Amino acid sequence: MNLKIRKILFASFLALLLTLTGTDAYSQCAMCRATVESNVGTGSGDKEPESEVGAGLNTGILYLMLAPYLLVGTLGYLWYRSSKKKRS
Repeated sequence: MNLKIRKILFASFLALLLTLTGTDAYSQCAMCRATVESNVGTGSGDKEPESEVGAGLNTGILYLMLAPYLLVGTLGYLWYRSSKKKRS
């Protein structure tokens, strides 16, 4: 078999394997979870309503999700640009 076809088959197999195998994951770190449970369970008092606690937590999660996407996007762009230069 051609080396290029082997690479594609290996990458496809690896992607399928990683897709089908998974583990349980919690959506929050331990500190975030403890903070939310204590604020929601006892009430946040006069400081801030529960909706602001949830909105702040969601904003933090989105902020933390941004870094891996930027990294993968940058690497993908650099790989694309490198392969385009090789073809030219």
